[in-house]
Amino acid sequence: MGLFDEIKKKLRNEFIDIVEWLDDTNDTIVHRFERYQNEIKNEAKLIVREGQVAVFINEGQLADVFKPGTYTLNTQNLPILATLKGWKYGFNSPFKAEVYFVNTRLFTDEKWGTKNPITLSDERFGLVEIRAFGTYSFRISDAGKFITDVVGTDANFTNYEVNEHLKSLIATRFTDTVGEANIPIELYAANTTELSETCQDVMQPEFGRVGIELERFYIENVSMPEELKKEIFEYSRLDKLDMGKLAQFKAAKAMEAAAKNEGGTAGAGMGMGMGFVLAQQMGNMMNPMAGQQTQAQAPQNNAGTPPALPVQTQYYYAVNGQQAGPVTIDVLKDLFAKRAINKDSLVWKQGMDNWAALKDVDELKFFLGGSTPPPLPNA
Repeated sequence: MGLFDEIKKKLRNEFIDIVEWLDDTNDTIVHRFERYQNEIKNEAKLIVREGQVAVFINEGQLADVFKPGTYTLNTQNLPILATLKGWKYGFNSPFKAEVYFVNTRLFTDEKWGTKNPITLSDERFGLVEIRAFGTYSFRISDAGKFITDVVGTDANFTNYEVNEHLKSLIATRFTDTVGEANIPIELYAANTTELSETCQDVMQPEFGRVGIELERFYIENVSMPEELKKEIFEYSRLDKLDMGKLAQFKAAKAMEAAAKNEGGTAGAGMGMGMGFVLAQQMGNMMNPMAGQQTQAQAPQNNAGTPPALPVQTQYYYAVNGQQAGPVTIDVLKDLFAKRAINKDSLVWKQGMDNWAALKDVDELKFFLGGSTPPPLPNA
């Protein structure tokens, strides 16, 4: 072998083409190996490091995919590319192909959130709006599919770019999931773990279609307007109280406040009158027969003495399968306004054969709205 042959062999060995990617970033998912006119020499060395996958693209078509390792590029380990190129007997000259390195490590603590409020329908509170936010983790599970369906020809594709796509998908699927879950609005905060797992199961197939694996999905907070929070807290307290006792207490407080607002002698007189009515109502609750005897004796009073004030009709109502009351029509209306009861709640008063829905009792229909006032009690 001549001197010049030895020199050429040495130079050829010293200038072996190396295809590799040294990632010095924390957010790059896909990097395209840059080479003038995308030419790669025969017998070039391909180095794929741990946490990477190398993908060869020939004229827009997915070719060979290489997992971590070191490879000598020839027709034996480029079977798909060789077929696409029509290499029947190997090749000696440089060949053209695009090489993409894909980062397959786990990307963690990615943020998501609902840009706009989500409107849900709740049986007790009607249409309500909530917002939610949290974190998720993902990795690339199918590099070829990810490049073909998401990256395209982008030379450097970062997790910021893919997150813009994923956040939109997450918000849509989260909305669908909570809409179908039919969870009472006050229980969302207490069920974030179960809801997170359900959302992850729903979203994973969507991620998988573009070569992404959703490793973790967390809902960190579900928020709602302050007004709705107050209603929920109020409802929660009412749900745990003896509604009959609460109604009696509110009636007494309302009468006391009305008497104070009048002021002076008139206020004192009204306070005494209301106190008498309240005492009579409480007495009737304790001993219904006593009330009937009082009414029977009323006509025997002297003509110069005014009769006792008429006693308002007393209503019983049902809450969570429990009987509550009796209460006056004003207290019943207040309970309806606070959503402690609704139009389908069962009510009963003396003289009714059976319990009936509030909406079906004539003198209570004005709770539902309308311009016709109800008949006076005991009219």
